[in-house]
Amino acid sequence: MDSFELNKIIGAVLGTLLFVMGVGIVAESIYHPIEDRGPGYALPEAESAADAGPAVEVVETPLPVLLASADVKRGQAAVRKCQSCHNFGEGEPNKQGPLLYDVVDRLEGSHEGFSYSDEMLKHKEEGAHWTYENLNAFLTKPKDYVPGTKMSLPRHQQT
Repeated sequence: MDSFELNKIIGAVLGTLLFVMGVGIVAESIYHPIEDRGPGYALPEAESAADAGPAVEVVETPLPVLLASADVKRGQAAVRKCQSCHNFGEGEPNKQGPLLYDVVDRLEGSHEGFSYSDEMLKHKEEGAHWTYENLNAFLTKPKDYVPGTKMSLPRHQQT
């Protein structure tokens, strides 16, 4: 190989490196980041309560009306979501939540073999029982009835 061939190879390598370096300099000048401007994309703000218009009142159905209008088929359909965390049959084991067989009039937080939250254990120590009213309050807003409860699916989301 003569010196002319070697010069062409070295020239091609150096030319390629010079081209790549030049493209990097041009790209950096075009796409140079602007510092201290916060996030790159401003997300839309949520509507405030004043913009939402008049507040819609949620009318709660009284418990006696709920019990009187209970329908077994609708209840069986609604309980499907509960079955992912609870069992309902006599003698069945606990799941993520305690067994719910024969729960009415049972002492709150008292099912054997289930690890209840500290707040639910306080209900047990106070002697609270699962009455229809207490069940309704708990199922409507579990976190309000027992702060720190593991249950997070309120009844209005189940229907």
